[in-house]
Amino acid sequence: MKLNHLNYYRLPWNLTDNSISWLEPTAKCNLYCDGCYRKNENSHKTLKMIDEDLEVFTRLRKCDGVSIAGGDPLTHPDIVEIVKMVKARGLKPVVNTNGLALTKELLLELKKAGVYGFTFHIDSKQSRPGWKGKTEIELNELRYYYASMLAEAGNISCTFNSTVYEDTMQIVPELVKWGQEHIDIVQGMVFILYRAVNNGNVDFYLGPKKIDMSEFVYNEEVEERTDIKAEEIYELIKKEYPDYDCCAYLNGSEKPDSFKWLLCGRLGTRKKIYGYMGKKAMEIIQTFHHMFFDRYLAYSSPSYTRTGKSMLLLGLFDKGLRKTFFNFIKNPLNLIRRLHYQTLMIIQPVDFLEDGRQSMCDGCPDITVWNGQLVWSCRMEEQLKYGHNVRTYPKGFIKN
Repeated sequence: MKLNHLNYYRLPWNLTDNSISWLEPTAKCNLYCDGCYRKNENSHKTLKMIDEDLEVFTRLRKCDGVSIAGGDPLTHPDIVEIVKMVKARGLKPVVNTNGLALTKELLLELKKAGVYGFTFHIDSKQSRPGWKGKTEIELNELRYYYASMLAEAGNISCTFNSTVYEDTMQIVPELVKWGQEHIDIVQGMVFILYRAVNNGNVDFYLGPKKIDMSEFVYNEEVEERTDIKAEEIYELIKKEYPDYDCCAYLNGSEKPDSFKWLLCGRLGTRKKIYGYMGKKAMEIIQTFHHMFFDRYLAYSSPSYTRTGKSMLLLGLFDKGLRKTFFNFIKNPLNLIRRLHYQTLMIIQPVDFLEDGRQSMCDGCPDITVWNGQLVWSCRMEEQLKYGHNVRTYPKGFIKN
């Protein structure tokens, strides 16, 4: 089955009006992850610098949530204060972390400061102490540990992301199944497709000058595939869940029919998925949230995602939720049970096209701040080294 982007809701997010912004208070990380695009440096921003970044966001961009990332933000000595600063601006603070530095005591401090959620990056290509060599399935024990910690603290959104490689992509359906089995305490699963630059295909230029990109952490000679497509992961999930479908997407900046962010919303219990949200329901949710709160919706709290039965009312307009409703009421006992909502997201980072163009996420939600301007977070190293993004051309296209 070939995906047609015209069958899904194109998320209305853009540069100045988006659901998320990406705050980087530190470049320091306590873990090495294969595929990371940020150089690990012992460098923290001051609270004044962080406040200036937040001022740029609020001046140039509407957003609902702020992903506090890095590096690993929990290594910043003032992470509690940073969460307070984001919350004070009326934004949802969401901590993107590997979880190594998270303790129950710190979690309670962050909750008191106003943390809205966590996105934990856990996958088998990390040099995680005590977990090296573990498979993605074995790592579900660790995922459950963090999900349970958040559930015990109460009403904190829990999402897991992992980088998908050629040798782990077949495991994605198993992770989707694990997500269902814990749909009551896990609000989202995100699969980020591995990307690295193939130096054999393109040359890099800053103006007329050819650039040696070998120093960049995401520019490396690799044997793994660096061109896995969102459609491939979609098909793998659909084999496990034949009714699985998505509701919305973001396309590439250079390819309107590509799927850079492919979003699925499913409703179910730990034992069964009853159905999937369609494009009309997502359009209604995004439109009405923007109408009433002047911003597009990002994360939802567990107190909201556990009220999946209320979402079925949108079945009046959405055929996906109508089907979900009829599947759900086949068993009258379901009327007294909770129905949970959970998102599945597939993200396909920068693609290098045959003509050398770099196709970015059109309407990037992970935009960050550099030198008072909004820039792509996944290409920050180019800003730090050269002050600009480099351009790429097919190998040998420009004759020096």
